Amino acid sequence: MTVESLRSVPLFASLDDHAAQQLRKLLTPQNFKAGSKLFSKGERGDSMYLIQTGKVRISIHDQDANLVVLADLGEGDFFGEMALIDGRQRSADATVSEDASLAVLQRETFLRFVRDTPDVAMEMLAALSDRLRRTDELLRGRASRNVNEEEAARATLADRAADRIASFGGSWKFIFTFGCLILSWMALNTIILKKGFDPVPFNFLNLCLAVVAGMQAPFIMMSQNRQGLKDRLRADLDYQVNLKNELALAEVLRRLDVLENERIPELIGKIQS
Repeated sequence: MTVESLRSVPLFASLDDHAAQQLRKLLTPQNFKAGSKLFSKGERGDSMYLIQTGKVRISIHDQDANLVVLADLGEGDFFGEMALIDGRQRSADATVSEDASLAVLQRETFLRFVRDTPDVAMEMLAALSDRLRRTDELLRGRASRNVNEEEAARATLADRAADRIASFGGSWKFIFTFGCLILSWMALNTIILKKGFDPVPFNFLNLCLAVVAGMQAPFIMMSQNRQGLKDRLRADLDYQVNLKNELALAEVLRRLDVLENERIPELIGKIQS
C-alpha cells in the first residue's frame, strides 16, 4: 500500500509524507477468500479497509429480503473509513466477491496514532470539515435542478398573474366564453331591448373588443418573456451540469494517472523479471 493510495482516502488527504508513512506502517495486510464476509449491517464499525487486490461487494437487503448491490469495489478503493471516527454500526454488508488482499486499519490503532500526534489529528479534522462543507454546498446548490420549480420560486405575484391571464386568453374556454358574451350582447341590443343602449353597429361593443385586445397583448408579451427567461435558466442549468461532469471526469482522469504511475512500473518490473 503506497502513500498515494493512502492519501486517496479523504480523511488522510492532508497528511504530510512523514505522517502518511507512520500511518501506513499501522496497516495490517490480510488475505480473504471469495465469499468471505467482512462485516454485516448493524455490526459495530471497528476498522477501515483498503483494497490492494481483488474485489469487494457492498450490499444491503431491502424490505422484501432482496439483495441490493450498492457498489462493487476493486483495486485502489477503500471503505469503512468513517468507522475510524465514530465507531457506529455498519450501514451495509461487505463481502469479498473475488480473492482479495486488503490493508486493514483498526480503530483502536488509529485512535492511538491520533493521541500521539495531535497536530496530525487537527489536519485530518480540517480535511473532514472541508469535505463536509463541499458536500453541504453541493446539496444546497446542486446543478441538476427542476427548471419549472426554479422558475416558479423566482416568479413574482405579477408574473404569476400574467401567466394565468395569458393562459386563459389562449384557451378554448376564453373563445367560448367571449363568443357567448358577444352573442348575448347583440341579442340584448336587438331582440330583447327595442332601443338598446348599444344599437347596431354596436360601437360600444367594438370599443370594448379593442380594449380587451389591447390589454391582452401586454400580458401575452410578458408571458413570452417569462418563457424566454425559463429557456435561459434551462441553458444555465445545463451548463452547470456539464461543468460538474467535466470536473468529475477530470478527477477520474487524475485517479487514472495516479494508478498508471503506480501500477505500470510494477507490471513492467514483473514482466522483466
